[in-house]
Amino acid sequence: MKVYLIIVGLLLPYIFIGQTVSGKVTNAQDEPLIGASIYWLGTSIGTATDVDGKFELQSSNITNKQLVASFIGYGIDTIDVSKEEFVEFQLLTTASLDEIVVKARKDGIVISNLSPIKTEQITQAELSKSACCDLAGCFNTQSSVQAQTSNVITNSKELRILGLSGVYNQVLINGLPMIQGLSYTYGISSVPGTMVDNIYIAKGANSVLQGYESISGQINVITKNPQTADPLLLNAYVNSFGEKHFNANIAYNTGEWSHITAIHSVQPASKIDRDKDDFLDLTLLTRYSLSHTMQYGNEAEWGWFSKIGARFLNEKRIGGQLQYSESIPARSTDVYGQTVRFSQPEIWGKYGYNYDDYHSIVFQASAYHQDQNSSFGTLNYDAQQTNVYANAQYEYNYSSHGLKTGLSLRYLNINEDIGFASEILNRTYDGNYNRKEVIPGVFAENTMNFFNNKLTWIAGLRVDRHNTHGTYVTPRTLLRYNISPQTVVRTNIGTGWRTANIFSENINLLVSSRDVIFEAQLKPEEALNYGINLTQKFNANNLSGYVSADYYKTDFQNQIFPDYDTDPSLALISNYKGKSVGNGFQLEAMARFYELVELKVGYNYLDVYRKTSEIKELLPFNSKHRLMSTLSYKPLSNKFHLDMNIHWYGKQRLPNTQSNPIAYQRPDFSEPYTVVNSQFTYRFSSLEVYFGVENIFNFRQEQPIISWQDPFSPYFDTASVWGPTRGRELYLGFKYLIKNK
Repeated sequence: MKVYLIIVGLLLPYIFIGQTVSGKVTNAQDEPLIGASIYWLGTSIGTATDVDGKFELQSSNITNKQLVASFIGYGIDTIDVSKEEFVEFQLLTTASLDEIVVKARKDGIVISNLSPIKTEQITQAELSKSACCDLAGCFNTQSSVQAQTSNVITNSKELRILGLSGVYNQVLINGLPMIQGLSYTYGISSVPGTMVDNIYIAKGANSVLQGYESISGQINVITKNPQTADPLLLNAYVNSFGEKHFNANIAYNTGEWSHITAIHSVQPASKIDRDKDDFLDLTLLTRYSLSHTMQYGNEAEWGWFSKIGARFLNEKRIGGQLQYSESIPARSTDVYGQTVRFSQPEIWGKYGYNYDDYHSIVFQASAYHQDQNSSFGTLNYDAQQTNVYANAQYEYNYSSHGLKTGLSLRYLNINEDIGFASEILNRTYDGNYNRKEVIPGVFAENTMNFFNNKLTWIAGLRVDRHNTHGTYVTPRTLLRYNISPQTVVRTNIGTGWRTANIFSENINLLVSSRDVIFEAQLKPEEALNYGINLTQKFNANNLSGYVSADYYKTDFQNQIFPDYDTDPSLALISNYKGKSVGNGFQLEAMARFYELVELKVGYNYLDVYRKTSEIKELLPFNSKHRLMSTLSYKPLSNKFHLDMNIHWYGKQRLPNTQSNPIAYQRPDFSEPYTVVNSQFTYRFSSLEVYFGVENIFNFRQEQPIISWQDPFSPYFDTASVWGPTRGRELYLGFKYLIKNK
């Protein structure tokens, strides 16, 4: 019934389409004038042009069809639009002016009131507040995304939204699904922070254009643009464990093409064990990455445009006991160790043609192949994955609306081979696991604006055909209403679905001594997500900022979540079709004083549970209450800035271990804890030096691994990690930058 109501909601906007005049305002050089005023003669009804110089204005209740355009420094023009639906103004300068230099400080977090979807944009200004060595470390200063460790020994991480596992949010690189399947486990850590330009975070059901998978939200990472990137960036970083990062970005032009080449390397830390559990505190990581991106034309202009990128990634992770090294035979029972080695070539591209301001076509495609060889104690895990994605889209802008429609194709071929070199734990899930997916799809999305752009309605629908599971219909609708220029309310509702890749998405299954039992043939996970958001901005003398509140609810119709509670020696995998719910509420406020001091406070309430026999069971590793605050100081000279962020986590439910021997039992709930991070940055012309401390007060979950004394026992388990395990970490880095002139 809920799906039918959504489909009805998708159709309702079409009955509201009214009369609209649209157009564009340029100068004598055909350059768009951004923020030009457009209004009906003799009235106060009007609007302003967008970043492309375009505008849309309702004309239904206007009798005098005289439209006026004006812009500071230019003459005023008036055009009769009685018989026109599109009009072009070309304004002429009124006088020669002396040069005016305007300086502004870019916000770290941008929440646009114009976007129909509540999207948090993390800019370079925000990323500079912490080390951001890789993508996983880029979320220390915001509340919506939490980076969480999925395997403490190899230090793999996932990004969580609304308290749900990271598999339920869609992570895109330049709008393409490059982190999926095998690449999910280590993919977010492989993107160097120096190549990140902007990050866009959206919660809940989003646009259907990028696919059917975004259930809890979407994270779209935009890498550096070859046309706007600075010519040279050199970066070096070292932390108190001895881990070292090196980066170099080089941007240049050849004819009409712009290029950027990026080199990234990580060299391993020293062997350190502060809590004396005989296991390394930090994985020994070695990584090499080389990428190249080239661009022709501009997406915002008429004609052809093209953007092509390629990357090769090679990575090795070594973790386990202090005595373990690569010279020890793999899967030895004398010393416990974990090794992960993989290589991944990838290529992607975006090509399009803008016929005019109304019609355009875009084709996007990506492909990568990962070859992974890993061992976890006595277990061997070899896997290969080939992933291909293609999307062809046509866009038509009409009246005050825009229609996007097209076709997509996904291809996934993943082969996993699991074996036990010396099985002393009675695990039975060894064997070959192969899955091939071919999923063609068709989609359409209409964006409609009413009442002088105060009301925006996005209605989207896609239909995908899975080669094994059949046809899935994914409807989504989003609504935005501007109560005032400073107050916006948004709501969205939609379904999502995904196929699960059990081992790569739950890497702890391979690490622990538990036997994995598949109780049923797994079906795709399905969920309905709906939510509402209110954003209030304010801007007064020497004070600006915003207050934002949002609530999202996720109802699962089928969910696959390993059951660690029924038997501590087993992980039970099945389709859960009972009541499984995630409630997420967030309240956030940001204030900037005198353009010098910025303060932000965020609170998250996450109630994620399932019901079994009418008994409510909280899912593990979720803090029901979480607080985050940031404080930044930057003088007007921009010579230095000081940044601090504080995170408080409430208690979390942990897997049930009460049937273990007393020595291997853990509490049912973790303790609350606080983590404080700080960084100081100083600029010397082209050189920037930064020094920081993570976890200043050295909070650490002591000896997080169960049965660390005997890692080959039936009770060995790394799945009870709920807090920091490394303690205080200091780091020092520098950036050398040659900026665009």
